[in-house]
Amino acid sequence: MANTEGRQPGKLVWHVATVESITVETYRVKTYRLRPPTWASFRPGMHYDIRLTAPDGYQTQRSYSIATAPETRSVLDLTIEKIVDGEVSPYFHDVVVIGDRVEMRGPIGGPFTWTGSMGGPLLLVAGGSGIVPLMSMLRHRDSTARHVQTFLLYSSRSLDDVIYREELDALAEAGNGLQMAHTFTRSAPEGWDGYARRVDVEMLSDVFNRLGAIGRAYICGPDGFVETAANALVDAGVSPERVRTERFGPTGT
Repeated sequence: MANTEGRQPGKLVWHVATVESITVETYRVKTYRLRPPTWASFRPGMHYDIRLTAPDGYQTQRSYSIATAPETRSVLDLTIEKIVDGEVSPYFHDVVVIGDRVEMRGPIGGPFTWTGSMGGPLLLVAGGSGIVPLMSMLRHRDSTARHVQTFLLYSSRSLDDVIYREELDALAEAGNGLQMAHTFTRSAPEGWDGYARRVDVEMLSDVFNRLGAIGRAYICGPDGFVETAANALVDAGVSPERVRTERFGPTGT
C-alpha cells in the first residue's frame, strides 16, 4: 500500500496483543477486540498486520483494517471474514478464543484515511467486508464530525451478509446528516423496494444526486467491485482525484 502520511511497516515492531472479546457479526464474520501492550493513535482507514507462527517455525501474515474509531482508546477491533482456503482467517474463526495472544504491528496506512477535519461531503462505498475501514470512519464521524454530510452505499449478497447491521441501522436513524442505502446482489429481503443489483453508474448517479456533492469518496471491497465502482463513480461525474480505493483479492484474508 502506498503511504504518504501514515506509518510504514518497516519502521514498526511486532507486539503481542490479548484477545479481549469476540463478537459474531454474521455467519462468517467475527470481530476480535484486541488489547495491545501499548495503544497507538491512528486515522480511520488504517490497518494492522497480524502474524501467525506454527510450531515448526513457518510464519504467515495478513493485513486487517481497524474497525474502531480513534476515540475508542486502549483497545481496537479487527473484523475478520472467514476465507475457507485462507491461512489466517480460519485460524481466528476456528481456534482463537478469549485470552489468546496474537502478534500484530501497526497502525499502517496513508492515502485511504479520513478524519473529520478533512470535511466532505463524504461518499463511502463498501462491498462485503470492505465495510470495515469505512465503519471506522463512520464511528469517528459519529463521535466528532456529525456536521459532515455523508452517504454510505453498502453492497451485500443478502441481508444475512450485512456486517454491523444493527449499528448501521441506528446510525442511519439518528438523523444527523448520514444517509445510507443497501443493495443486495443475490437475495433481497421479502418486500424490499431498494437496490437489488450490483453497483453501477445509474446507482451511483442516484446516490450522487441524493448527496448533492462529493468532496471525498472512499471505495473498499473485492478487487473487481472496487474497479467497477471507481469507474462508475468517475463516469457519474466525480473527479478521479476525489476518489480513494482499497481492494483485496479472494485470498486477501
